[in-house]
Amino acid sequence: MTAQDVGPIDYLAVEFPGARLQGKGLAALLDLVERGIIRILDLRVAKVTESGDVVGVALTDLDDDGELDLTVFEGSRSGLLDDDDLAGSASLVAPGNAVGLILYENTWAGPFVTAMREAGAEVVASGRIPADDVVAALEALESQAPA
Repeated sequence: MTAQDVGPIDYLAVEFPGARLQGKGLAALLDLVERGIIRILDLRVAKVTESGDVVGVALTDLDDDGELDLTVFEGSRSGLLDDDDLAGSASLVAPGNAVGLILYENTWAGPFVTAMREAGAEVVASGRIPADDVVAALEALESQAPA
């Protein structure tokens, strides 16, 4: 794989209240991977104890219910996310909760970027606008629109 073939790389840190993961979210993540929209580079999970300690959790049994949860992603460790990244994400969540840290490639964009480069274009910037900011801006625009 070359940089020319790789789509934009993003990360998400997701807080799970009570350290309980719900099946819908995991199913949606699996669907995105299976449809080739994203590729998981790293997937790490940690629980924050009531005393604030950060404890890494194996992907095989995230909710301690004895059933396997994310075995399909077991081994999704590129090495790009390290323990400091996981600890930094864990510092964003309340004690007693868990955090999932996902580093993923937007594979849908790879062919587009490659085609642009082959046509002589270069990606000179990319970024991410938080969804809450977009919703707030759209609501502000709607409130200003003439009736």
